[in-house]
Amino acid sequence: MPLSAQAINEAVDTALEALQDKPGPLLPILHRVQDRLGCVPEPAVALIAGGLNLSRAEVHGVISFYPHFRSQPRGRHVIEVCRAESCQAMGGRRLERFAREILGLDWHETSRDGQISLEPVYCLGNCACSPSVRVGQQILGRVTEQGFAELLDDLGATVGDMRR
Repeated sequence: MPLSAQAINEAVDTALEALQDKPGPLLPILHRVQDRLGCVPEPAVALIAGGLNLSRAEVHGVISFYPHFRSQPRGRHVIEVCRAESCQAMGGRRLERFAREILGLDWHETSRDGQISLEPVYCLGNCACSPSVRVGQQILGRVTEQGFAELLDDLGATVGDMRR
């Protein structure tokens, strides 16, 4: 569901009011807006830029530099695939390729139906059970391609609906 102009304006106004007079306010404002809206949508960029006397390009540059920030909301289910050394040594690269292929998504993308977001993560602390995947708060270990496909079934994901 698209964000309303009113929701965007309120989120930005609240963040600016609380933080614009603090030193280095841009990152905290971006965090506050994303925490409230789930992302930093394009209309918010102009409002933040105006409130901080920055160009839209400067604000957009910060958003695009840090992978934490996103301009579209994440999916209902966020699947994080561990890319740390232990997981890669135990088949993680193959699992990464499979996940991106079956979902038709790359890192930091969300399926067109808004159900699944695919994110890299750089250690889930589950190295003894590599490769690992996290969905929400649940960490799964020794995930195979078959296990990943079963995970999608458990989430009720229809792979044909995923592709952007």
